[in-house]
Amino acid sequence: MLDIQTQLFDAQDVRFGPIDHETHPDIESKWTHDAEFMRLMELKPVRPLSPAMVKKQYETIEKEMEEDKNLFYFTIRAREDERLIGKAVVEWIDWTNGNGFLRIGIGAVEDRRKGYGSQALSMLLRYAFGELNLYRVTAVVPAYNEGALALFQKFGFMEEIRRRKALNRDGEIWDLVSFGLLNAEWREQVNSRG
Repeated sequence: MLDIQTQLFDAQDVRFGPIDHETHPDIESKWTHDAEFMRLMELKPVRPLSPAMVKKQYETIEKEMEEDKNLFYFTIRAREDERLIGKAVVEWIDWTNGNGFLRIGIGAVEDRRKGYGSQALSMLLRYAFGELNLYRVTAVVPAYNEGALALFQKFGFMEEIRRRKALNRDGEIWDLVSFGLLNAEWREQVNSRG
């Protein structure tokens, strides 16, 4: 049984929030200049973006959230100072079948490997399963993203599809791995933790 008092948007060190059109474009623009982050976060070809381009993307995201109702985009902020450290997304929701896709990323290299991603994924799963009542979620991860592979496995995601040699990065061809987690599996984990 889910605890109705559980905070949806707060964890120990991070919290979810909306886009801040004043400060976030400058920060996220810097992330787009980090090839490592972009290749971990995006499957499509990447390029550096100016703050104005990022702001335009935010406008598109907010319009899609409002009109299509199949995208939920959260900024990840450090609780200690409210600074933007990442983003967490539930997207491509198929409401008929209760399916959605997850993406999560911690932007600056100095904020990675501190447990922020685990806390954010825990909140994102609580939102996807507890608030949106999805039946299942999927995460698609390039095989070179060892951190994401370990994170999703830690949360009980099962490897469901491995598209062999599906992604070309820097002259190497990589597998693309689809992980899935069912609402019932997630609830069983939550209940077993007490």
